[in-house]
Amino acid sequence: MKHDVYKIDGTKSGSQVELSDELFGIEPNEHVMYLAVKSYLANQRQGTHKSKERNEVRGGGKKPWRQKGRGGARAGTSRSPLWVGGGRIFGPKPRDYSEKLNKKVKSLARKSALSLKAKNNSIIVIEDFNFEEIKTKQFTQILNAFETKNKKLLLLTNGTLEKVYKSGRNIPNIQIVEANKASTYDLLNNQVLFIQKSAVELLQSTFN
Repeated sequence: MKHDVYKIDGTKSGSQVELSDELFGIEPNEHVMYLAVKSYLANQRQGTHKSKERNEVRGGGKKPWRQKGRGGARAGTSRSPLWVGGGRIFGPKPRDYSEKLNKKVKSLARKSALSLKAKNNSIIVIEDFNFEEIKTKQFTQILNAFETKNKKLLLLTNGTLEKVYKSGRNIPNIQIVEANKASTYDLLNNQVLFIQKSAVELLQSTFN
């Protein structure tokens, strides 16, 4: 499919870019996208949570009071889970939350995410640009030109553009990622997807 290429001032450049149907025109597979996002979020978890059980808390070696004669409930230790300062019953333990997906599933999920964005007309192909110096103001001007200042957006670049990245990192709801490194979660977690013109070719060559 053909897609218009825009200048950084928000106007059409007059040229178009070919978006591959194999990448931007397939029927989105919701279940595969769900699996990819679930895997991504699970892999972000450290799994270092820990609470102490009865055998790990300090103290409680002595029986608090005699078994009978006090009129109260019997107690064998002051570190019972029922007591303040006691161990926790079935508390969390360190564990590995990571989930693995095979390459075909990951690839299909990313293709589905791109096709879903294309289907919803949420893709803007913009001409290649870079900044001579790190200026947040320059990045803000581009957002104002496309009326996306208060929207959550993702910019896919062709390679590492350090000055562009540093110019946009302080702007809320902006994420800048190299096109071939964007995950399914990155592609879905935005309202507008900006793709630099050369990044389209990088994306299509990555999957081919």
